[in-house]
Amino acid sequence: MEVKINREIRDYTESMFFGLSLRQFIFSVMAIGVAISIYFGLRNFFGMETISWICVLGAFPFAALGFIKYHGMTAEQFLWAYIKSEFLMPKKLTFYPTNVYYEVLKQTIEKHEKEELKRHD
Repeated sequence: MEVKINREIRDYTESMFFGLSLRQFIFSVMAIGVAISIYFGLRNFFGMETISWICVLGAFPFAALGFIKYHGMTAEQFLWAYIKSEFLMPKKLTFYPTNVYYEVLKQTIEKHEKEELKRHD
């Protein structure tokens, strides 16, 4: 008997319905609902092949939201992070360059400049 164990414990998800997690199942049901509503809404206007492609394109975002992770975040976590970073806590980052070498030798450079001015006078 072989038992599958995830290498990373954080990747564990509990299967609830048909081998899917609750989140995946909910998004799958939403994708099916969108596809059905597109079909019944457009069946009088387009042919079967066109409607099937529109159904696939309409359901894909909902199905993808349930299964795809970006940088270890689910779609909701990514959306919340995006809203926080762009709208709630926007930051204007400015860069002020500093010449560390000049700061260390500033007194010496000024001393040499004063000596040069005295020589030319």
